[in-house]
Amino acid sequence: MKILITGGAGFIGSHVVRLMVNTYPEYEIYNLDALTYAGNLENLKDIEDQPNYHFVKGDINDAAAIDALFAAHGFEKVIHLAAESHVDRSIKDPLAFVKTNVMGTLNLLNACRESWKDDFNGKLFYHISTDEVYGTLGEDGLFTEETSYDPNSPYSASKASSDHFVRAYGETYGLPYIISNCSNNYGPNQFPEKLIPLFINNCIEEKPLPVYGDGNYTRDWLFVIDHARAIDTILHNGSLKETYNIGGFNEWKNLDLVKLLCKQMDEKLGRRTGSCETLITYVKDRPGHDKRYAIDASKINSELGWEPSVTFEEGLSKTIDWYLANTVWLNHVTSGDYKKYYEQQYS
Repeated sequence: MKILITGGAGFIGSHVVRLMVNTYPEYEIYNLDALTYAGNLENLKDIEDQPNYHFVKGDINDAAAIDALFAAHGFEKVIHLAAESHVDRSIKDPLAFVKTNVMGTLNLLNACRESWKDDFNGKLFYHISTDEVYGTLGEDGLFTEETSYDPNSPYSASKASSDHFVRAYGETYGLPYIISNCSNNYGPNQFPEKLIPLFINNCIEEKPLPVYGDGNYTRDWLFVIDHARAIDTILHNGSLKETYNIGGFNEWKNLDLVKLLCKQMDEKLGRRTGSCETLITYVKDRPGHDKRYAIDASKINSELGWEPSVTFEEGLSKTIDWYLANTVWLNHVTSGDYKKYYEQQYS
């Protein structure tokens, strides 16, 4: 089997690629990544020489290149992860998110439709999306697979649009697809513009920990390795034309999360209890900030038998340990353009 994984050098994608390469030596895994700021081949150094792994530098926005890639390799399945994913960046440059998340997805859908037009049997377009397409929740309730879409940021609007196009290609052209919508991921290799790796790095450097608003925004947190396991499960056992919500059963208010992270960082760095917590700094809230996300992951649990393997406290500890043991990786990704972005965002 030949599987194309888009965005496989990124945070979630690298964990999916590693899992597939190591678990299924009989599969040929092709990793397509444009290697933008969040794509890093250092994430995959441990498997880069495996005989069933192939890296292709390319951009899903290049329709001709995508068509040529499908013509050359005849992929049977696609796991589509490539996306612009940071809400703050989408507020500054929404058109970049439309280009990659909407048009890039359409380029892949068109390539699949052309390549598979004679036989959809055994084919699959697996589209990875986000819980942010559902909008925001109040104090109660959970996002289910039937929750209406109500995106509030350019990022979530672009992902909602791509979800709709995937479903439309399924209904209009019969393209076999599955969609999954996940909650906030965390874990090793995450680019430090997202909350947890950003705060780990800032604790190490004793820099301010910028908390938006009052810090009471609530998110469900999913350990990235558990997300990769869920993707593997859905790829092999999920039902066509179905949506699966993937969550960690871990709701945390941002401020409570940051305090837990500070406590663990103090312990691991040998600092006085409360030292990192003094770095917490409240900053101006971002526009359209959703108050609460919470995933109901009972469908994937009951139908496919998947569940998280770690508690949030365990996963956070593993994540901090990884960053402390991989300071060379961290130093590489926090240089140059990242520093300019950081200064612009949180100055």
